[in-house]
Formats: sequence, C-alpha cells, structure tokens
Amino acid sequence: MRKEDCFYLGKIAKKFSFKGEVLAYLDTDEPELYQDMESVFVEFNNNLVPYFIESSSLHKNDFLRIRFEDVNNEEEADRLMNCPIYLPLAMLPKLTGNKFYFHEVIGFEIEDQRLGIFGKIQSINDSTAQPLFEVLNGDIEILVPMIDHFLVKIDRKNKKVIMNLPEGLVEMYL
Repeated sequence: MRKEDCFYLGKIAKKFSFKGEVLAYLDTDEPELYQDMESVFVEFNNNLVPYFIESSSLHKNDFLRIRFEDVNNEEEADRLMNCPIYLPLAMLPKLTGNKFYFHEVIGFEIEDQRLGIFGKIQSINDSTAQPLFEVLNGDIEILVPMIDHFLVKIDRKNKKVIMNLPEGLVEMYL
C-alpha cells in the first residue's frame, strides 16, 4: 500500500502489557469508529507494513489498546513505539454538507459569491494558526483562510468550494 492512498490515523504511543499489547493514540474526533479494525499499516522507514489485529478496545477516550498478531512480548512491542499508523482512504467515513477532508478538496475550483471562480485549490497549509487554502490563479498563489463563517458550500458534484469572502481579500493578490 502506498502512503498517498492512506490517511494518518495516529501513532503507537506506549506499551500496555508485558505480552506485547500497545496503546495507539488516535488522531480523530470519533475513536469509536476504529475499535473493530482487522488491520492497520504501520510506518517503518517510509514503508507501510500491514499488521493484523488480534483484539482491540478503547482506552481512556483517545487511545486504542491493541494486541497485534505476532507481537507477543515487550521487545517486539518496543519496535513499534512512536510509529505512525495508517488506514486506506476508502476507510474514511464519508462527510456530508460543508464538512470535508483536506485531501478531498485538492483540485476543486474556488468561487467567491461576489467575484466568481478565481482559481484552483493546490494544497492546504495547516501549519498556521488558521488553515489556509493555497489557490493558484495562473501563476499567482492566493492564500484563503479556511474560516467556517466564509464557507458557503462544498459542491462535491461540481468540484467547487463556494465562499463569501471579505471584499479586498482576493483582490490584494491580483
């Protein structure tokens, strides 16, 4: 499985028992969706390796207690510490309405209700306090804050993000 075809679920954070069980921190608002998985992909040296799950259960809200097949002691569990875990994109719960996954809107056109279509979303910068759409208009990059108040509609059918942006925000780039 290629990393591009997967989403980051969390990371293996701690050992739980001397029998090789681990606690995985799940980076999700709904950890209960992931408690009955058959397997996950564990990242080692930029490669995803499938690990089959013998049993798992929720532990203190954000953690999943996992017993992997073929991990039977602390030494074997040690190799997994701090390794990121991934699942195939197909396992992401479908979102509706104006909720969206960042990867989902890459390539969508972006439209302002006042200005019309002004570019295509190239990527999302979430390393800032407020995530930003990085929009390309010809060879000009426009940064658009992802603020719920500005978002009017995610039009999945027409691959468009419709916004109501403050006057001057887009114009200052053009």
